[in-house]
Amino acid sequence: MPDHATSTHPAVQAQLDRLATLSPGADTLGLERITALLSRLGDPHLSLPPVFHVAGTNGKGSTCAFLRAAIEAAGHSVHVFSSPHLVRFNERIRVAGHLIEDDRLATLLAEVLDVADGIGASFFEVTTAAAFLAFARTSAAATIVEVGLGGRLDATNVVVAPVVTGIAALGMDHEAFLGTSATGIAAEKAGIAKRGVPLVTMDYARPLRDRIAAVAADAGAPVFARGRAWNSETARSTMRYIDDGFSVVTSRPRLVGAHQSRNLALAIAMLQHQGALHIPEAAYRAAADWAQWPARMQRLSPGPLTDRLPDGSELWIDGAHNPSAAAPVARALRTIARGRPVTLVLGMLANKDAADVLRLLSPSVAHVVAVPVAGHAHHVPRDLAGVAVRFGLEVTTAMTLEEALSHVRQPAPVLIAGSLYLAGEALAANGEPPA
Repeated sequence: MPDHATSTHPAVQAQLDRLATLSPGADTLGLERITALLSRLGDPHLSLPPVFHVAGTNGKGSTCAFLRAAIEAAGHSVHVFSSPHLVRFNERIRVAGHLIEDDRLATLLAEVLDVADGIGASFFEVTTAAAFLAFARTSAAATIVEVGLGGRLDATNVVVAPVVTGIAALGMDHEAFLGTSATGIAAEKAGIAKRGVPLVTMDYARPLRDRIAAVAADAGAPVFARGRAWNSETARSTMRYIDDGFSVVTSRPRLVGAHQSRNLALAIAMLQHQGALHIPEAAYRAAADWAQWPARMQRLSPGPLTDRLPDGSELWIDGAHNPSAAAPVARALRTIARGRPVTLVLGMLANKDAADVLRLLSPSVAHVVAVPVAGHAHHVPRDLAGVAVRFGLEVTTAMTLEEALSHVRQPAPVLIAGSLYLAGEALAANGEPPA
């Protein structure tokens, strides 16, 4: 699906307009274009502070959030490159702890685009180059880089010597680019492995585990897998991380869902298996309490959108755009619902399987309001409603989130889900852009 962005800052918008004109307008994989682009810019990717590189189908963003929280709690400054943005393009580039400022972003985008002629660089490749320029020019103790799509051929994989790499949860997504084989997708994610650099992973089914091990062996990367080199245990209110000769107990993360404890543990394992930074135990405990990652089972605060609901209602948002993402949301929804009927406001991109997501979420849902995802190719609401009907759910359609919430008549939990773009729309409408 093509990426895009808009900005309220005229200078940033001018560069985004240039980017929309110059880029091919679709996701593209391969390292040739980004390598050529970075070469024209002086190869800033070779001058980054120590890099933590994270791949995965789901959970990689949360893992990056835990990494950032722990590193900052230890007193270090850190750059972060992540995607997609939810409300503002600036969210993709966090420089030494702060979202990049508009004036600097406009200047960097212009610098990249001025040398991009003839390369055919994509939206994501130009964004990656701008981020790496910002990071190379600003002092920090570390750089956290989230893979955009896949791993082996993702633009971020030009980083040649990270201090540690990690793979979060695996599942089926972006099949048009990564194929329909689960082991093939695992191999693409493992393509971020580098010689002599620890590759820290979750525990996977044996075929996936074996494929990752084979790719890592070819690259010369040692693998530290959950269940073998490290482990974690989640209790009602705590999470315990354990590896060879070390353990730490934290509170369960403030991020909602049992899966977030596993993401926290993966971040701790990555920090334990790198040698660039000293991270004390207290920083791990702080990370559990401090880490925030917008639109991942986030409860919205009082605002223009939540005020449209009956008193006593709760408004939650999540991406939940594929089965791997929807499964932990379904578990969290059961806890949140406490037997109450849930309204699901659902909008999904055209390349996502709505039936697979609804199959997981429907047991806790009484009512579905199908909506479009503005600005993106999406399932038409009436078609989405037709899928929901097959699960025995009450269904209506709406053209906006505001209209969708008008269908909620009784106090109850409401979940807006199906796309991070839709979640970003909800954050903007409620006046809660990520900071």
